[in-house]
Amino acid sequence: MSKHLERDVKKIHKQLMSLFAIVEQMIDNAARALCEKRVDLAQEVIDCDSQVDSMEVEIEEECLKILALHQPVAADLRRLTTVLKINVELERMADLACNIAERAECLHSYAYFPIPDQMPEMVRQATMMVRMTLDAFVDSDAELAKKVIQCDDAVDESNLVIISELKDLIKQDSSLTEPALHCFSASRHIERIADLAENIAEDVIYLVDGEIIRHRHGVFIPENL
Repeated sequence: MSKHLERDVKKIHKQLMSLFAIVEQMIDNAARALCEKRVDLAQEVIDCDSQVDSMEVEIEEECLKILALHQPVAADLRRLTTVLKINVELERMADLACNIAERAECLHSYAYFPIPDQMPEMVRQATMMVRMTLDAFVDSDAELAKKVIQCDDAVDESNLVIISELKDLIKQDSSLTEPALHCFSASRHIERIADLAENIAEDVIYLVDGEIIRHRHGVFIPENL
């Protein structure tokens, strides 16, 4: 790797880390806004969205510039393509955090509505996956990335439990339908964030091992992870 390419790659890596940190905080604040019915936190999340959009565009432009100027190959090319993919996934996570925040704002009007007991645990699982993907990327740790993928089943299961509980609430009291639907949407958004963390984990495995494992998790990931 030439000195100029190394300098540019380090710069873009630093930008991506900054984006990771902002998006992770947005997810955490959105989850707290939902579970604690904190409108102030919800607004903070929504206010961050334009910053994330700008950073996502800037990182993409820098990646394309590096590809055009340096024409990297092999591991350098894999790293840049991985950054491009992760960049997109992080922007999508930020959008989902905003969606959760919006649902939290709507639920604020229903102070009496009970947030499902499983929701905080689902949030914990999803945010843990996001943090693990960051660590896996920073450390180029494919094994940790594989563990992230394995965690997704627990989030999916929590989502199903929450949906079932919300259905029961609506059956018991039809006046709870509207807040239950807001909560249902938030749960689906959290589940989708976990899916995007899984996508980033797949990107990390590609970066480290050069293997594209989409749709082939069972081939590459031992069951005892």
